[in-house]
Amino acid sequence: MIDLGEIQISYHNFGSLWLDGGAMFGSVPKNLWAKKITPDEENRIELATNCLLIYEKERIFLVDVGVGDKMNEKLQKIYNVQNRNFGLFPHHPDQITDIILTHLHFDHAGGISYIDSASGENNLRFPKARVHLQKSNYELALAPNIRERASYLKENIEPLSKTELNLIDQRTHDLTTNIKLHRIDGHTSGQQIVEVIGKNRSLIYLSDLCPTSHHLPLAYHMGYDMCAATLIEEKKLFLSKAAKENIILFFEHDTTLQAATIKEDEKVGYVIDKKIDI
Repeated sequence: MIDLGEIQISYHNFGSLWLDGGAMFGSVPKNLWAKKITPDEENRIELATNCLLIYEKERIFLVDVGVGDKMNEKLQKIYNVQNRNFGLFPHHPDQITDIILTHLHFDHAGGISYIDSASGENNLRFPKARVHLQKSNYELALAPNIRERASYLKENIEPLSKTELNLIDQRTHDLTTNIKLHRIDGHTSGQQIVEVIGKNRSLIYLSDLCPTSHHLPLAYHMGYDMCAATLIEEKKLFLSKAAKENIILFFEHDTTLQAATIKEDEKVGYVIDKKIDI
């Protein structure tokens, strides 16, 4: 756990999925990205679902909720989804007071609900939590474009109607004194990254702006990104801020490195400076 003074940070990995390595690194040639992370025989790479836990006074915030266990057998096989036993989650679901969803792609929002084995109903996993989401991302998820339709799944969107849903329509939103939400649009419209401001230092949860530590070089971005030019500018903005202010960065999909500080590098832009234990 990281103690930031008025606020504490931990995380929980809900499990892993495997996505195509070429798609994860876009235009970067395989002979470059494969030196950083080894693909399987189907050219897929393993990705974690590292979700942040933020403790502020009497509230517990959970940032993103993993893939969940509602996927049909075909999709589970395609993505080789490996969910961890939910019993390993460090809190009773009712203890989570707030959920921040960075966006509604299935690997970030699927765990919002589960199918009850007795009734067959799609029930909320964290029934007492207020859900914070960008309005534009919610609207996109209700009517996704053809390219993102496979990522915005109906069974993950419909349960949100049962929650206390806080739809945010601001570029930067002060959720609390210590938590800021920043809207970014390069990966998908209305994604939000989370900045946690402590007494002496801060942390930024990058979501898919920079999914792993291997994506720190500015040219390393995903083929899944809707607008690469926008994403690169957003990446420059927040990575520059992190390097200058010694902000801890948290990587949602990295299987080996969850948190680190970075420094500027003349050749590639940004590289890991120090690993941070969390």
